Amino acid sequence: MGIFDKIKKIFKKEEELVKEESKKTNLESNQESESDFVLKKELEKEIKSLSEIEPDPEPDPEPEPEPEPEPDPEPEPEPDPEPEPDPEPEPEPKLKNKKLDDGLKKTKESFFGKLTRSFAGKSTIDDLDLDDIEEVLITSDIGVDTTLKIIEQLENRVAKDKYINTKELKGFLKEEISLLMQDANLEMPKLNDPYVIMVVGVNGVGKTTTIGKLANKYKKEGKKVVLGAADTFRAAAVEQLVIWAERVGVEIVKQDMGSDPASVAFDTIQSAKANNADVVIIDTAGRLHNNVNLMRELGKIRNVMNKVVSDAPHDVMLVLDASTGQNAIEQAKQFIAATEVDSIALTKLDGTAKGGVVIGVSNQFNIPVRYIGIGEGINDLQKFNKVEFIDSLFS
Repeated sequence: MGIFDKIKKIFKKEEELVKEESKKTNLESNQESESDFVLKKELEKEIKSLSEIEPDPEPDPEPEPEPEPEPDPEPEPEPDPEPEPDPEPEPEPKLKNKKLDDGLKKTKESFFGKLTRSFAGKSTIDDLDLDDIEEVLITSDIGVDTTLKIIEQLENRVAKDKYINTKELKGFLKEEISLLMQDANLEMPKLNDPYVIMVVGVNGVGKTTTIGKLANKYKKEGKKVVLGAADTFRAAAVEQLVIWAERVGVEIVKQDMGSDPASVAFDTIQSAKANNADVVIIDTAGRLHNNVNLMRELGKIRNVMNKVVSDAPHDVMLVLDASTGQNAIEQAKQFIAATEVDSIALTKLDGTAKGGVVIGVSNQFNIPVRYIGIGEGINDLQKFNKVEFIDSLFS
């Protein structure tokens, strides 16, 4: 029972006592009976004891709930870092021309074998050794004229430096040979008419094969090619060119045996022009370089071509057999005397130790070597690059 209920009960008892006392007489009202007195004391005592009782502590009010903290604002996502640019790929090392290396193997063994034998055990080269170097160059089919130019420059170098070592000799020869050789000039000019190539050379040098490989090269470049079989003195020459035309997949113009070669050339260029061809390659008879009458016929063919396409032929290409060495240089002299020659193709370079003739031909006649044959395959006619050639020769 709570303290307030107890106090209320006590006051109720007192109220009852007051009512009883009012019923008594005035006399009795001034007197307190012993029992009432005792009861009163007990009541007072009880009230006192109740007043000393500490009231039940009011329960602590429930704490107000702490407000939920506002959530931290989500941080803005950092922008993705810009991707680092891919590193530039390192330039691939220049691949060696293995086919050329293999083709020049015999020439390298011959040329450097002679140099090695001449200077075995020597650490320096002086003017007493120049005669030996001259002999090595001449016997490597570089040619007398070209050899003398190289030796003259070498003499000046030795006179200046007193001597050079064998390593310096190799570097000197590379530098001088590069200066003496002509650049290939392989760019074909842009024309409204077909580009006309007239191929000349003696029988047996690989002329027809070179034409077939050249047609294949242009066909792979996306050019439309027409061949002209103007070597009408040999049935085998026409038949071979027909086989190459079918193999490569190009058009060929031919006439009966014994026909006028100039007439064949005329018909070929007319057909090529009518059909919007890009390249015309005219084969000519394998003339002996000492046959003046046959050589003069080349002039007639040139004049007929020029009537159909202005400035034709644009390239008179002389095909020489590298394996004939100095004889190839003699053939070049005779053809250049009979007609203007614009470029040279050297065949059979892979089967000979006389590859030095490339240097002599290029230098002596100031005519660029444009193609070299280094195998029997259809793709074995390579564009000539003098830097690659010299590097391969001295590797």
